[in-house]
Amino acid sequence: MAPGKPWTGNDADHNNHCHQRWIKQRNRDTADPAYPEAWYDEQCGGCRFWIPLDGELGHDYGACTNPASNFDGRVRFEHDGCAAFANRDDGSFG
Repeated sequence: MAPGKPWTGNDADHNNHCHQRWIKQRNRDTADPAYPEAWYDEQCGGCRFWIPLDGELGHDYGACTNPASNFDGRVRFEHDGCAAFANRDDGSFG
């Protein structure tokens, strides 16, 4: 971090460490052989209540803002998901 400058979070080493910690908190893992096909269309990154973080971490992570979700108020991986998924009106992802 540069002296006198606000922390932006855009530090590759920091972000990689965050990813290593946070990925362990997934609710659903696409690498699981039992991952249902329907869940590919119900990932956090496509939920209307998922708001991406700013900076580099925002490419993969965002905050859940769904009051019906157990993950409301928590940082979630864009390819995670939960039973409270709600489609975005515009069909966008991420």
